[in-house]
Formats: sequence, structure tokens, C-alpha cells
Amino acid sequence: MKKISMRALLIRVGAVLLLAVLAYSMTIVGRGHTVYMDSKRLEYNGQTYEPPYKVVVYVNDKQVAKLYDKERGLSTWIGQKFSMTLEITQNKGGTAETQEVSLDLPRNMDGIILNLPALLAGLPEEAYLSEFVAAPAEDEETGDEGITDEFGVTTTEEVPAE
Repeated sequence: MKKISMRALLIRVGAVLLLAVLAYSMTIVGRGHTVYMDSKRLEYNGQTYEPPYKVVVYVNDKQVAKLYDKERGLSTWIGQKFSMTLEITQNKGGTAETQEVSLDLPRNMDGIILNLPALLAGLPEEAYLSEFVAAPAEDEETGDEGITDEFGVTTTEEVPAE
């Protein structure tokens, strides 16, 4: 067997330690999330929470969404501590109130939906936070199977008998 010099051993151990420090620092920095903000009615524990007339969402001092009833906006965020500023107008023509919101994002979710009426009402995390799951694409079905002739060609028109 070939003997490893002390210098080569130190370089290898140093490289492994450097990778471990880099990996740990990446867990502190966090991962990327897509945060969706919903402004829609929510029913929770038998009570209905209505959305405000308009919510303007700012992330990093940049407007990312202007939401009315049943609308959704999104923002991309790196890290676990999410901060946004909301300008909330309760009624049409009313004055806007500003509210700062900071919350910890779960590490196990990439797409996160925040229900703004539930968040503003101070409900627990299980009410305002959920995971975004894309709906599967639906196959187009015409509902009409058609007629297949002896050559394997399918048509939706009836062919007159001879």
C-alpha cells in the first residue's frame, strides 16, 4: 500500500471540513420558496373570514401584487424568515392601513400559499399557511367516441350504409 504523506492528509481533511462548513452555512441561508398570497374567503372553525377590498403587497420595498377578492399574487423568497408590507383597504374608497408581516417559512415546502384574510385575523398557522400543489393537467375528452371503420380510422360522422 502507498503511504499518504502528512501534508496530503491535512489537505484532504481540510477539504472535507471546508465542505461541511459550506453545507452548514447553506442551511442557515435557507432555500428558495415561491410564496403565493391569496385574497379569498376562508371558512375556519365555522366562521367565515372575508377578504378586504384591496391588498397591495410589498416585498423588499417592491410592489409584487395588488389583490382584490379571489386573486392571487406571488413572490420568490430566499431564506426562512419572510417579511412583507401590506397596504390594506377594507372598503372601496376607504383609506389604506399599512401592516408589517414577518413569519417563518417551513423548510419542507417549496410553494407556500398564504391566505391573507386568515393571516390578518390572527388565526393559527394551520389556517393561513398551506402547500401549493399544482393541479394535474386534464386530458381533453370530446365525450364522443366516434366510429372506427375496417381500416382503423375513427370518425365522429356517421357513414351512410351502402
